[in-house]
Amino acid sequence: MQYRLPLLAVRDVEVSKKFYHDLFDQEVAADLGQNVTFSGGFAIQQDFDALVDIPKCTILHQSNNMELYFEVDDFDAFMIKLHGFLDVELVHPPKTHEWHQRVVRLYDPDWHMIEVGESMQVVARRLLEEGNTVEQTAQMTQLPIEFVEACRKGME
Repeated sequence: MQYRLPLLAVRDVEVSKKFYHDLFDQEVAADLGQNVTFSGGFAIQQDFDALVDIPKCTILHQSNNMELYFEVDDFDAFMIKLHGFLDVELVHPPKTHEWHQRVVRLYDPDWHMIEVGESMQVVARRLLEEGNTVEQTAQMTQLPIEFVEACRKGME
């Protein structure tokens, strides 16, 4: 058995397809009308209730019990892009976790939670550029020393 991908129930596949393409640069890998698979390895499904033969009222909106997670190398550029999407509601404003990663969480058009975080390679490189040692950076980010060392070598 192989795990394939998560599937999100959506009200309007065209609205969601545009949202994920325009904001997250997701390309459509397969478009079957009411079911669309994206290049990032997830899918959306319109009329999910009918597909699995359950009552429409059992499809929860804004359950806040899972999220899609994306990483970006340029968090500031993503935030500028996000500000152009005036109808997007944030779960919380941008914040920095204790491991020094900047993140923002938002809702998609069907109230699925999405996290966009700065890539941990970028976090490690930033801390190294600030003058921290590999060991200090590993401790600050909670990353293995080998990972941080690889990030340092990538900067040379």
